[in-house]
Amino acid sequence: MKGMKYFLFNIGLAVLLIGGMAALSQESLATEKTQYAKATFAGGCFWCMEEVYEKVDGVVSVVSGYTGGHLSNPTYEQVSAGGTGHAEAVEVTYDPTKVTYQRLLEMFWHNVDPTTPNAQFCDHGNQYRTAIFYHDEKQKMLIDESKLAVESSKSFPQPIVTEIVPFSVFFSAEDYHQDFYEKNPVRYKFYKWNCGRSQRLEELWGKP
Repeated sequence: MKGMKYFLFNIGLAVLLIGGMAALSQESLATEKTQYAKATFAGGCFWCMEEVYEKVDGVVSVVSGYTGGHLSNPTYEQVSAGGTGHAEAVEVTYDPTKVTYQRLLEMFWHNVDPTTPNAQFCDHGNQYRTAIFYHDEKQKMLIDESKLAVESSKSFPQPIVTEIVPFSVFFSAEDYHQDFYEKNPVRYKFYKWNCGRSQRLEELWGKP
């Protein structure tokens, strides 16, 4: 009898192990099948745009950087000087099964002043222009639709001047710029308030 119990115990243990391995295998397969997508936005200071998108459920990562210019591997000092053609931007990696590109576009519009060319709030210069860089024709179509929806729903004193341009290459900014709002919360909050960003956004879009 003792031998039979031992035999049955081992059989049960084997079944549990096989079942657990199968579950892990299915979970791994599901993870492998998840296809992340990318979206690229320029909305003035990339510190602020990074904060916006990192709080969105379904966003996997947000990287501050530079895009839309003609110089390879630009530095912050070069971009800030305004001669490289780059815009401060964020590269958003997201899970399309959890958040749509349309939702990311909505977040973009409501966190920028789309009526000011070559400036955002207290920051002035071509590097602070607003722009949406589309990665494929489907994104471009959705961008055009979202822009039309904004123009139809809001009455701005000036036209929307946000650029809609094809994505080329994105250069990550220096490490100290990444997650700046978390690493330097006091300095970040002072900058954001002093720049008048929140106040102007409330004027344009209402309270968040």
